[in-house]
Amino acid sequence: MANHILHINSSARTDGSQSRALAAKLIEHLSHDTTTVTHRDVGTNPPAILSEDWVNANFTPAENRTDAQNQTLALSDELIGEIEAADTRVLAVPIYNFGVPAAFKAWIDQIARAGKTFKYTENGPVGLLEGKQAYVVITSGGTEADSAIDFTTPYLRHVLGFIGINDVYVIAADQLMLDAEGTLKKANDAIEADTV
Repeated sequence: MANHILHINSSARTDGSQSRALAAKLIEHLSHDTTTVTHRDVGTNPPAILSEDWVNANFTPAENRTDAQNQTLALSDELIGEIEAADTRVLAVPIYNFGVPAAFKAWIDQIARAGKTFKYTENGPVGLLEGKQAYVVITSGGTEADSAIDFTTPYLRHVLGFIGINDVYVIAADQLMLDAEGTLKKANDAIEADTV
């Protein structure tokens, strides 16, 4: 069965990035002969942050948008197309100052759009990307994953669930500055295990 993976890198580093290395290993583990992978590197090529023009274009009904407004939303539409088309998402996210990198937050802002990836109902918002899964590779220098000072892991679970992706697996190589060998072994063992 064909499998389409969307791979998002968000580390500002290319050489020596543990999140990049672990995500690459995970993708290799998940891939088979018919797997296709779409790579998006927001760490080295960040999406634009939202502007007033973007917000105005987004809240203009599609049939009433000007060419300029459509152009303003073109990248967002492209990024949403990528996440919609994928069966599996692999998100490589280092923890920067207890949260996600700014470049990754910009990506989230571009893909979390009412009417596209979620909708408002009388019972509250409903995600529109149901039935798909995501693997989140988390790395940190000193922050312990899922601790009181980790604002990345719970945020990612929440925002992915908000757009309908509730099948989320977290692979953490945390506190690398304290025990790189041990935490990398734990993360690599998780990738190689049948549970991922």
